[in-house]
Amino acid sequence: MSFLNRHRMIGLVVAFVVFVADQWLKSVVVNTLGLTQVGNHYDLLPFFDFTRTNNYGVSLGMFEATSMEMRWILVAMTAAIAVLVLVWMMRERKLWDIVALGMVLGGAIGNIRDRFLYGYVIDFADLHFGDFRPFLIFNVADAAITVGVVIILARALFMREKRSDEQEGGRAAPTATTTADDTSEDLTNA
Repeated sequence: MSFLNRHRMIGLVVAFVVFVADQWLKSVVVNTLGLTQVGNHYDLLPFFDFTRTNNYGVSLGMFEATSMEMRWILVAMTAAIAVLVLVWMMRERKLWDIVALGMVLGGAIGNIRDRFLYGYVIDFADLHFGDFRPFLIFNVADAAITVGVVIILARALFMREKRSDEQEGGRAAPTATTTADDTSEDLTNA
């Protein structure tokens, strides 16, 4: 198996692990801890609890599905985005970008499954410092999507910055790149 195929397999495994972790923890919250109604609460730590909520929208509750038609439109839109992420991941060459895309894909599939089955996404992770909440209540899928996007953006910004510095310094950009985090057959600077 080539490096690229191994990397893509790693991306698919990451997506699967994120999906399973998301669905398992949602099951624990609802079935084991009994948080079946919006507002049900389970104390864990002074700054982190499980508080059940249903998210009828997408990111940050935007585009709330107030009808069955809107629910299925959101399912279709998010499924289309997940397919695009999968295609991107399968075409990507850099391992850490593939891992990040796997996180996004697994999170998207977890939330799509919820919306398909229930019409909403189950959120429960409640990070707070007293009454201050730096985030809305979220779930494992949301966290994986967020971390994956941050990794992709950070790598894109830093990699682009590094290449720009090399070119401004009068040195020609290399035609083949190998970094500590990418042992793939990446022969382009793209």
